[in-house]
Amino acid sequence: MAKALLGYVGGSDPRVLAEMRRLQQRVHDLESELVRMQAENDALCAAARHQDAMLEGIDIDVPQAEPALT
Repeated sequence: MAKALLGYVGGSDPRVLAEMRRLQQRVHDLESELVRMQAENDALCAAARHQDAMLEGIDIDVPQAEPALT
């Protein structure tokens, strides 16, 4: 019954199988890209935290701000 609903008359259509393999490869590629980007984001966040930690102990002498022109 399910085969009839999906339109399968004989064996699997090679075009459908090729498309399914292509889509599976695309999903795999996107998952790999996601893992790579998450690792890059983690590294950037760690670097930003490190920089913030280094700047916490530094007192920057900022002169008094001048009033805005009106």
